[in-house]
Formats: sequence, structure tokens, C-alpha cells
Amino acid sequence: MEANGLGPQGFPELKNDTFLRAAWGEETDYTPVWCMRQAGRYLPEFREARAAQDFFSTCRSPEACCELTLQPLHRFPLDAAIIFSDILVVPQALGMEVTMAITLTRQRLAGRVPLIGFAGAPWTLMTYMIEGGSSSTMAQAKRWLYQRPKASHQLLRILTDALVPYLVGQVVAGAQALQLFESHAGHLGPQLFNKFALPYIREVAKRVKARLQEAGLAPVPMIIFAKDGHFALEELAQAGYEVVGLDWTVTPEKARERVGKSVTLQGNLDPCALYASEEEIGRLVQQMLDDFGPQRYIANLGHGLYPDMDPEHVGAFVDAVHKYSRVLRRK
Repeated sequence: MEANGLGPQGFPELKNDTFLRAAWGEETDYTPVWCMRQAGRYLPEFREARAAQDFFSTCRSPEACCELTLQPLHRFPLDAAIIFSDILVVPQALGMEVTMAITLTRQRLAGRVPLIGFAGAPWTLMTYMIEGGSSSTMAQAKRWLYQRPKASHQLLRILTDALVPYLVGQVVAGAQALQLFESHAGHLGPQLFNKFALPYIREVAKRVKARLQEAGLAPVPMIIFAKDGHFALEELAQAGYEVVGLDWTVTPEKARERVGKSVTLQGNLDPCALYASEEEIGRLVQQMLDDFGPQRYIANLGHGLYPDMDPEHVGAFVDAVHKYSRVLRRK
């Protein structure tokens, strides 16, 4: 640590590196935990802050992004913060404001926990661009894959080319880990996934790491979360990411068998489990931690928090992970 308490790049020295240690596969004293969509509408203070402006206006304001990112950390002893933004920010070409928000947030975090940056993966971004919104089937986007495969690859390459500097820029701005969201993996079977999603997922990791090295920056752990992509776990484990995120449809023991010990797993409590009583949440967390084991593991939900969830139950989830994971290590 430097004498002034500042780490590299002039940011405050990190006090809790448990999440980063787990991501790199190092031993930890307890299981780190964070929640996808932890800065979200389930928090009354989030709803209040967001009432004043529309979504993309919020994304354009580094100050607003920073405030929303920090809100859950004022309530819960989470082990990581994730920048408040949206996976559609790349098509919106708002990268600049996001990086400014990351630098501001990293300063305001004062080294409390690491800050995660993120982006949507090429296939997921392509679905939104073609569908013009969400869809239960992604039929229009998939039609492109079947009818216009060359154009599809062209678009996926354009998106990959935009994502790489965007993610590198987040690290330059202060992000200490990166998560790539392939939210619509489940709409592709194994064949389409291997052809139109996996090559670009691999390329993003490879190129981001190469660019960081070229820039003389320290590597950051990268997480791939391919929702409903359980058919591609082995491939995802070898795609160049340190962490593979799991949704709740995957059994932890089977996932570990399939991916081996070379990657950290993240997940995977069913978000709807937070509708259960606090006692039941504790029991479910205990089972989840038993199944994943104490090391090479980051606790999370199998998807993002829903707007109608009780913040008290989110707190019960976080506390149960911390409490039981310490008990587990004493066994």
C-alpha cells in the first residue's frame, strides 16, 4: 500500500478483496456474495431516485449512476458493487458516461469492496436490436440466423468490435472485474449457440485480456453468465473466463463435475426463493453452500432481483451466506 492510502491508478486501497480472491480461484475465509440487479427497483430509495428521470437519462448521469450503484451497499454487507447501467448502453453509444460513472463510483466506494463492470454479449445485444425489445421466442432474431447467416455474423462482429474497447474502457476507468451477460443463451440450442454465440463470447475475453496487457494494465477476472445455457457449461468453462455464472436450473454438484476445478462458479439461488420466509431462505442458502463447497465459489442469485422483493429478505440472503460459509469452513 502506498503511504497516502491510494492504490494503483490513484484509487483508494481495497479493504475487502474476498470477491476478487474467489474469482481468481484463491482461498477465502468466507463465501463472497453479491446480487445481480442489486441496484434495483426493490429498493424504495432506488424508486425515489429514479422517479425524477427516464432510464437512459439516468444512464447519462455519472452522479445518478454512482448514487444508485452505492445504494445497496448502504443497506447490505455485499462483497462487490456492480455499476448501475444497462446492457443496451452499447447500441445507445453511451460508453463515455458509463466510464465516468465507474471512476466516480470507485472513488466513492473508498476501497470498501471491488467494483464490477459489465456488458451484454453480442448475441444478446443482437436480439434486442432485431426484436426492438424483449420477446418470449426471439423468433425474429433467430430468423436472421437461419435466413441471413452471413449478415448475422457481420452484425455480431460489429458488436464484438464495439464491446472490446467498451469493456477495456471500464477497466481503465476503475472496474476491478467484468461480467458478460449472455441473457438470451437459452433461446439457442447447442448448435446455434456454438455457431453464433460462443465464438464471440470467446473473442471478447481473448481480446479484452490482450488489450489490457498491451496497455500495461493488471488483468481483471472476467465472468460469463449465459442464462439457460446449461447445455454449454463445458464450453463456457473453457471460453477464457475465470468465473462461470449459473442460473437456478443447474445443479451445483453436476455443474462442478462438468466444469472441473479450473474455474470459479457463481450463483445460483432461484430469485423467487427470496419470497420465502427468512428462516427458509437461511435453509436454502445452507443447502446451496453445501452443494457448491467452500472454495472457488461466489454466491449470487440465478438471475436478477425482481422489483417486488422485500429488501429485508435480500439482507437475510446476504447474511445467511456470510454466516453459514464461515461455519462450513470450520467443519
